[in-house]
Amino acid sequence: MAIERLVILQSRLRGVKMKGEAGTSLIETLVALALLGIIGVVFLGALATSSNARALADEHASARILAESQMEYIKQQAYAFSYNASPTISAKYAGYSTHIDVDNMRNGHIQKITITINHRSKDVTILESYKVRRPDDSS
Repeated sequence: MAIERLVILQSRLRGVKMKGEAGTSLIETLVALALLGIIGVVFLGALATSSNARALADEHASARILAESQMEYIKQQAYAFSYNASPTISAKYAGYSTHIDVDNMRNGHIQKITITINHRSKDVTILESYKVRRPDDSS
């Protein structure tokens, strides 16, 4: 019996598993932790990327809505050689700025209107349309 205990003790010291022994080695545990860490880093990276993409899409959608509302406001005004932005811009568009460029074409009867929306000092969206001087316009 003493010899059997001595053989078991020597096999444990050498890392050899005896029949019926269960457990994991240090190397197996470290590999499992490394894999878990890699998976966690990849998941967090994907989460950050999707969050940035959502914020960018929200910025572009807001700029597009603002540009379209500005264009509708200009089209409702009488024909002129320059236009100002709508004075009633919602507070949710704070930080966005509007630049309106008018290019008079065809003897002053057609205008190409370009609206550029900026946010954080960069162009977010550009909307172009045309406005025609109708015979009933007095200007």
